[in-house]
Amino acid sequence: MRLVTSEAIPDRPIEQGDMVYACAVSGANILRDMREAVINTIGGHMTKYEALLDQTIARALEVLSQRARDQGYDGVLGIRISHPTITSGAIEVVVAGTGFRYQGSGVRA
Repeated sequence: MRLVTSEAIPDRPIEQGDMVYACAVSGANILRDMREAVINTIGGHMTKYEALLDQTIARALEVLSQRARDQGYDGVLGIRISHPTITSGAIEVVVAGTGFRYQGSGVRA
């Protein structure tokens, strides 16, 4: 599955499809929240939230790939990752793009 942020694939002709999206929400436990609140107060890297955010983005992209595959697409163009929200002990990420098929692949959703 090819995932790209560009609006075109320069190496092969494609047929654009519909929008494909996915979201992922991860909970941060209360101990992690307390630790990160202290770091936020005194300054420094919020490493636990950074790791959780990385995992959540990766999961959202995996769900996007699977949805595109299920719809018969070869990849997703113009992928955008929403501004991740960290609130109330959770991280939310939404990803979206346009599904595409390589011309001549013969697969239709």
